[in-house]
Amino acid sequence: MKKLIILALSLLLATAIFAETANTNQVVLEEQTELSLLQRVEQWYSDNMNYTTIALLMTVESSFIPFPSEIVVPPAAYIASQPNSHLNIYLVVLFATIGAVLGALINYFLAIYLGRPIIYKLADSRMGHFLLLSKDKILKAEVYFNRRGKISTFVGRLIPGIRQLISIPAGLARMNIPSFLLFTFIGAGIWNAILAFVGYIAHGQQDLINRYSHELSYVFLGLIALFIAYVVIKQLVRKDRKVLNK
Repeated sequence: MKKLIILALSLLLATAIFAETANTNQVVLEEQTELSLLQRVEQWYSDNMNYTTIALLMTVESSFIPFPSEIVVPPAAYIASQPNSHLNIYLVVLFATIGAVLGALINYFLAIYLGRPIIYKLADSRMGHFLLLSKDKILKAEVYFNRRGKISTFVGRLIPGIRQLISIPAGLARMNIPSFLLFTFIGAGIWNAILAFVGYIAHGQQDLINRYSHELSYVFLGLIALFIAYVVIKQLVRKDRKVLNK
């Protein structure tokens, strides 16, 4: 459920960024104050979005840290699709994929170093829950890997909820590294190409995005509030259950 909420928020954030970038010269002073948060995000993207940033953010996204790729690749591809852009859309996909492979290697070697018992214990700890991990998610990824074999590191990169975690069972099984790198690179490359295509298409819809940018900003901020409320309520429910079980 959290993955779906994060995905929805990510897509809305990317849409808001597209709208703010396309509409900067048309925004009046009052709107600039009202949408200052989105403008700061937009400014950060315009100032810092380069190939190194893309690779680093995708390394984080592909590791155990919950950071969605949907707020990295589509905006970068959107910038790359503009005339005289400092980014090239093909290099955006390439560096995003390199970052994804590096993040996958982090999970792979952590699984080897820590071993199955500690991995499952960490996933069910408070820190694991903070990172949106759980024993059930790790088990789901491991069952998928055991059923599909090596090819799961390719197919799994295209499945939400499995994408980041599929490297852990690969590490636990000590999968052959060249095969792991190959399948991960291909799977991550396809996923990033899809996200880049979304960003490229968004550039062709500037008029539509501009028309509803103000409404989308309110929707985006409202969903952030709902997401925070959801996380807080779920944590409170989890604590109540622990107290009752004692």
